[in-house]
Amino acid sequence: MIQKNLFRLIILFLVMGSFQTTEAQLFKKKKKDTEQKKESKPKKGDIQPYSKVITKEAKTDVGLFSVHQVDDKHYYEIPDSLFNREMLMVSRISKTATGIGFGGGKINTQVLRWEKKSKKVLVRVVSYGNVAADSLPVHEAVVNSNFEPVLFAFDIKAFNKKDSLNPATVIEVDPLFTKDVNALGMPDSYRKRYKVSRLDGERSYIESIKSYPLNIEARHVKTYAAKEPPSNATLGSISIEINNSMILLPKEPMKRRYFDERVGWFARGQVDYGLDAQESRTVRYLDRWRLEVKDEDIEKFKAGELVEPKKPIIYYIDRATPKKWIPYIKQGIEDWQIAFEEAGFKNAILAKDPPTQDEDPEWSPEDVRYSVVRYLASPIPNANGPHVSDPRSGEILESDINWYHNVMTLLRNWYFVQTAAINPEARGVEFKDEIMGRLIRFVSAHEVGHTLGLPHNMGSSVAYPVDSLRSASFTQKNGTAPSIMDYARFNYVAQPGDEGVALMPNIGVYDKYAIKWGYRPLLDKTAEDEKPILNGWIKAHENDPMYRFGHQQVGDIHDPTSQTEDLGDDAIKASLYGIENLKRIVPNLMQWTTEDGKNYDDLETLYGQVIGQFRRYMGHVSNNIGGVYEYHKTADQEGAVYSHVSKEHQKNCMSFMLEQLFETPEWLIDQNIFNKIQYSGSVERIRAMQVRYLNNILHLGKMARIIENETINGNNAYGLLEMTRDLRRGLWSELRTGKTIDTYRRNLQKAHIDRLEYLMTAENQKKLSDFGGYRKSTVVNTSQSDIRSVARAELNNLKRDIRNGLGRISDSMSRYHLQDALERIDRILDPK
Repeated sequence: MIQKNLFRLIILFLVMGSFQTTEAQLFKKKKKDTEQKKESKPKKGDIQPYSKVITKEAKTDVGLFSVHQVDDKHYYEIPDSLFNREMLMVSRISKTATGIGFGGGKINTQVLRWEKKSKKVLVRVVSYGNVAADSLPVHEAVVNSNFEPVLFAFDIKAFNKKDSLNPATVIEVDPLFTKDVNALGMPDSYRKRYKVSRLDGERSYIESIKSYPLNIEARHVKTYAAKEPPSNATLGSISIEINNSMILLPKEPMKRRYFDERVGWFARGQVDYGLDAQESRTVRYLDRWRLEVKDEDIEKFKAGELVEPKKPIIYYIDRATPKKWIPYIKQGIEDWQIAFEEAGFKNAILAKDPPTQDEDPEWSPEDVRYSVVRYLASPIPNANGPHVSDPRSGEILESDINWYHNVMTLLRNWYFVQTAAINPEARGVEFKDEIMGRLIRFVSAHEVGHTLGLPHNMGSSVAYPVDSLRSASFTQKNGTAPSIMDYARFNYVAQPGDEGVALMPNIGVYDKYAIKWGYRPLLDKTAEDEKPILNGWIKAHENDPMYRFGHQQVGDIHDPTSQTEDLGDDAIKASLYGIENLKRIVPNLMQWTTEDGKNYDDLETLYGQVIGQFRRYMGHVSNNIGGVYEYHKTADQEGAVYSHVSKEHQKNCMSFMLEQLFETPEWLIDQNIFNKIQYSGSVERIRAMQVRYLNNILHLGKMARIIENETINGNNAYGLLEMTRDLRRGLWSELRTGKTIDTYRRNLQKAHIDRLEYLMTAENQKKLSDFGGYRKSTVVNTSQSDIRSVARAELNNLKRDIRNGLGRISDSMSRYHLQDALERIDRILDPK
């Protein structure tokens, strides 16, 4: 029995032990499995399963990248096929704080490349500033010296491998837009101007990200702490909305066409180290649309038949545009068809209505596949035609013309002040729809010209003899200038009785020639092979002013034949005609601008337009003094590129200024107008205008060019002593006649002394940035030039003239003025 019980105890012990062993083993296994599960669970920041990142709650917009929004986070799902493809990032300010100016302007453009690493996605900035063909040994050196900087680095959040043929990589994109990434944010010029210290992340956020087949549009609001904000100073900050357009560039860049400064064109440049030359050179090529002949039409094209391009240029008219103006905007767009016919194409440029919301709810003007004339409800009196182009080739990818509502006010003002003297349709503050429509068509065509690649051609209007602008037959055929890209607005030369004369420009001879030069396909030719052919097209018209391009100028105008708002080949004659018309308008301003029950705001505005137009005439003429003509040529053409304005013409221009402006323009001083629009300011208005053009004549750059002209051409030049003597005698003519010096003349004479004082101490004028060729600046070492010597001599001469003339002046105020002038001159000549 004991043995039996012992046996049972042993069995029980073994069973219990076995059970404990099994339980322990199970426990250990469970613990091990738990530890393994813990180890395999992704840590925060690790790459997650796709469904954990892009959840069922995600709002997805499919396009170039799929853009997902999950709660307040935004994700890009980048197809692996798009890594290492080049994309253009265009940054614009879409909404601004009051005081900064209107939005829409580009603040940065750069080429980006998305690059995938093991756990990161990088965005690199690609530079095309320096290049060399990859077949050349120097290519490696260029690559090594252009290492692409990393704009931003993202952690990979997940992979989407559902589509095995095109897997995708997911990143969270918020930091790119919410952090202070300088290249995508406020420009440095604004930061300096408003003393911006930092980005306020709490008040910065993403407004929207939308994806389209070829582009992604991201709008984000950035708030910056600023010591000197342009408005709302108590906040100490500036908020702006920025739009970043990221556009996929074509796999195969378009064939370039090389730039030539003799034909006006928007262009871009690269330093090419691969050229067969002993130094690197900058090559420039045109911004233009990709217009190509269809394969099946090549023989027709070669035979001289007009053919339709593979892909025409299409502009859609914004749905927000008032319906009555749509036909005129469309006409302005399609007016360019005649120019493209010169390039061998028909129906190359078309205007269309966009689909309705019902027809295509996905259609959007932000889609880069569509170019749109966008109608903006803004008080800005303007329109502009920017475009986006591929920096590798110049191919224009898309363009949106911004049409601000109040451009109609601008048109009304121009048309009134330039044509009302001969044109009853312009006499009033509200035009008939067909008149305003024709003006809209003109502006539409001008802005479209910019989007085709053409800049302003300010040297165009000088091709026409002034008196031809009074001819109905000539102007009906040729408009007011050979190019609609000039600022040859409306025909202010035409006089009453010039019946049937045309009042505005059309697509002209130069426009057709420029479009042919830039767009006509040269089949089976490389860009290099095209050069002699294109040069031949230019030389065929080299001595014809109708085909001349004159660059727009800002600042110190050196070429008087390339000015804005001018007409004809003789600034004096054209301006005299213009002034005669202004003299006809001023007495009628009350009648033409007022209505019962309305105040005098329109009278004030349009009187201001008369002043502005008169100022333009003064600028057109005065810029001939010290002027240098610029006619671009190449070495295989005869004649000078730069030549000075003749002595006779400069002297005549000085006489014009003395007679028309510096002699008090009494016809502008109309008390019947002043007592309706102002309680003061008429005297100051005339003073400011006279001083502006006095200082323009005595500008350092002009005086330096006059000295150089005299040094080179001797007595054939209008010399500095002769110019300043003519000016002094004209400004102070009362000293010889004994005539009473009126208030306006006293102000002007004081300004003359002030300007001579300035010239005595003026700092050297340095070379200024040329703004892409728009500004030519004359370097002046003032202290070592003759300018100060002549200024001192003029003060002494004036002092002598005043003393001699005082005895002839009987008017008390005039005598006090002259005595004060002597005191001023003495203090300038002897400051101690």
